[in-house]
Amino acid sequence: MANQSHDVLGIGNAIVDVLAHTEDDFLIANQLNKGSMRLIDEPEAERLYGAMGPATIISGGSAANTTVGIASLGGKAAFIGKIRQDAVGDVFAHDIRAIGVRFDTPRSVDGPATARSFILVTPDGERTMNTYLGACQLLNPDDIDEAIVEASSITYLEGYLWDPPDAKEAFRKAAGIAHRAGNKVSITLSDSFCVDRYRDEFRELLRDKTIDILFANEHELKSLYATSDFDSALAALRQEGTLGVVTRSEHGSLVVTREATKAVSAFPIETLVDTTGAGDLFAAGFLLGLARGISHEDCARMGALAAAEVIQHLGARPQTSLKELALQNGLTIS
Repeated sequence: MANQSHDVLGIGNAIVDVLAHTEDDFLIANQLNKGSMRLIDEPEAERLYGAMGPATIISGGSAANTTVGIASLGGKAAFIGKIRQDAVGDVFAHDIRAIGVRFDTPRSVDGPATARSFILVTPDGERTMNTYLGACQLLNPDDIDEAIVEASSITYLEGYLWDPPDAKEAFRKAAGIAHRAGNKVSITLSDSFCVDRYRDEFRELLRDKTIDILFANEHELKSLYATSDFDSALAALRQEGTLGVVTRSEHGSLVVTREATKAVSAFPIETLVDTTGAGDLFAAGFLLGLARGISHEDCARMGALAAAEVIQHLGARPQTSLKELALQNGLTIS
């Protein structure tokens, strides 16, 4: 896989994050489920923006964050996601290209505005996301560039993209192209509420081998197998025969295959500021390592290092060179 033009192609929602610190009382007053992601319409987006405190605007989107992390680690990444020809879209396109991620998806010239996610961060670092998908929902199979998919070792999808039917078909198309080219396909489940909506479809993606690599946290994995028992969920994942990567916050991660389950520790941090993007950056380190042929344990260590960097500041994208950070900690990818 290492000889491809791109290590990873991300397909996902192109979103600009609007982040603000808040207290738990604000979440309660606005009936927001702490730690979750909900979809909102444009009027609710405007209402929430008016109610929240001073905000920081940073480009985001789950799979987009992952591709940015890969570029920061010194890898080669591309991204497919839909934005509109508007000012917010200009911010997104500039930011993702500035770090070296290939982004060529044609913009929409009318219809909904570029997506925004209003992320409320409580003092414990937990983030509660309220997402207006806007132009993201216009992603369709015509936006899938066959040559880019063929030239990417791994095609990576975020589960959040499973809501719009056309975007779902775009991913199925990309997965077919990737497999015909001998490449791998990966998905992150994104959110336990997302899994609740599409449990059967996600499980079918595993059963029919559309997915080669699955990322999930503990809550998402238990939701996928409709159980409150983590060990039962792990056993079910093991039977799939898929490479599973389960993140467990400060408890590190588990790399699951049919043959074995291997635990890898989290990377130590000084101060937890904002958990936004932790899973995205973990996936960046793991996927780049996988594309370059390093061991699963070292892939997870690379992911842990990238996640540790992003949770120590506000925003879901690295603020330092992850490649340099990896070198300083004895982790290298050739």
